[in-house]
Amino acid sequence: MSPRTVYLASDVHLGAAPPEREAAFLAWLRAIPGAADHLVLNGDLFDFWFEFRTGVPKGHDAPLRTLRDLVDAGVPVTLMGGNHDWWGGRYLREVVGVEFLQDPVVRSYAGLRTLLAHGDGLGRGDLGYKLMRLVLRGSLTRFAFSQLGPEVGGWVAGRVTKTPYRVHGPEPDDRHRAEALAAWARAALSEDPTLDLVALGHTHVPRLDEVEPGRWYLNTGDWVYHCTYAVLREGEPPRLLTWEG
Repeated sequence: MSPRTVYLASDVHLGAAPPEREAAFLAWLRAIPGAADHLVLNGDLFDFWFEFRTGVPKGHDAPLRTLRDLVDAGVPVTLMGGNHDWWGGRYLREVVGVEFLQDPVVRSYAGLRTLLAHGDGLGRGDLGYKLMRLVLRGSLTRFAFSQLGPEVGGWVAGRVTKTPYRVHGPEPDDRHRAEALAAWARAALSEDPTLDLVALGHTHVPRLDEVEPGRWYLNTGDWVYHCTYAVLREGEPPRLLTWEG
């Protein structure tokens, strides 16, 4: 049965987002029981996540515990891997209790047939990243990196990620990438008339377009700059909101 009320968010970048944004996100999570039947986090919940042979990245006890509390309260949590946290696995599934996905899926959420994907690697352009993505997600690369352990692996990831530099400066202009993903979403809706909604993240640009009557493209934005999330409620159009709690 399709859940009647679904909350969606993406691109929180825990570990790199400003502390006040992380605190706002945790407050939002704690407000979900009684408000939603299902929570979907559409990629880049963490700025870096990898399940090493000897453990997982440190510093995320509070959000992981809050997600576990949601699951224990009867709210299923779906986490889609993004370009910063695609390397999840057993720990997230078995210890935290979330449904962890690594590939786009089509699901029914609040009566809407929804294509859910983080968005990295989709749309035109960004060829360099698409090639690098194949390498980073390859089995040999994953095995070699898993041997480093959380301390060394986290240090390496910290030298690579650009998020800390982005969040301490002005909001970057990501309109070109946002338009490329919007065009991809419109094409997906055109190619599959059974879809009601395409839900993406990745661009950090909140957007809700009614492409055709009763059919939408949704980008949930981020919690680095916008603190935006979407509400899908059965019998109602999708809504894109800003958390002000």
